[in-house]
Amino acid sequence: MDTKANHIAWITGSMVQGRYFLAKSFDVDLPFITDELFANNKGIIDDVIYPALADFIKDWKNISPKLQEALTQATDEKLEEKLNIPGMEITLFEMISFSTYRDANCIGQIALWRRLLGYPGMNYM
Repeated sequence: MDTKANHIAWITGSMVQGRYFLAKSFDVDLPFITDELFANNKGIIDDVIYPALADFIKDWKNISPKLQEALTQATDEKLEEKLNIPGMEITLFEMISFSTYRDANCIGQIALWRRLLGYPGMNYM
């Protein structure tokens, strides 16, 4: 479509990377296939072939249950831990809140791309 908008592969990969980043805050530090293109919050890299959807799904399925377990077992003390992010200091709870907001934003971008490409809208039921 000749646009500099975030493409679906990048959106998906950045969501996967976000889960691994959040999991690392809970000392769940696992390698993942798609890390290299998304490390340190990299933006879209022109002229790169992004991983196949199967790679993103594999990473997603690898980290999601471990992150869910860490989130459900988090103590109040853990959630109040400070994270030093370039330019600011936030709590882990605030990072979880931001990550949830960001995931919703990314899903909205993917839904828009589906419509622009002529696919039916996303079905949540």
